[in-house]
Amino acid sequence: MAEEDHRLSAEVLQQVIAALSKAEPTSRSKILQTAATFFDIRPTVTSSPLPPPQQSEPSGDFSEDRSISPKDFIHDKAPQTDIERVTCLAYYLTHYRATPHFKTLDISKLNTEAAQVKFSNAAWSVENAAKKGLLVPAPRGHKQISSFGERFVLALPNRNTAKEVLANIRKKRRTKRADDSNNSEISTEESTEDSLI
Repeated sequence: MAEEDHRLSAEVLQQVIAALSKAEPTSRSKILQTAATFFDIRPTVTSSPLPPPQQSEPSGDFSEDRSISPKDFIHDKAPQTDIERVTCLAYYLTHYRATPHFKTLDISKLNTEAAQVKFSNAAWSVENAAKKGLLVPAPRGHKQISSFGERFVLALPNRNTAKEVLANIRKKRRTKRADDSNNSEISTEESTEDSLI
């Protein structure tokens, strides 16, 4: 059985390498990051010093600087709305604080630590981020950042790339609505989605 698993893994690896060789070199790490997010694979953190993430566009690699403060992280990502800030804070909790499942109070506390303006209604901002598909439900009434939410934060502060991520969220949600009108996770309010960017 182990030999069969090894053979299958080798075949899959060859297919992945062959597929990646067709992509532009600058796109390969982004493809791997997206695949890892899709399969909920967390990057292995090495003990060697890690370079800071690139800020001009999604870093696309697994070597993010884990020592960045929440204040610097939010400053670098430059969210423009409460919903964007909630999503950035959720990303920080997940990847820098090992807290993938969180409550609104966790977001509020981190927001204070990041020296940001207090949310006028943190619960409303968290719920609206969930309605936009940037957060999703987690066990015991908690929330977690969605794969689209992660892609959105990785795109920041590049507003054009972030817009593309949001467009993909809308497209996917419209497709789901057409396929299954009873899906309770789909928001019925799309009129305010453009306020994110």
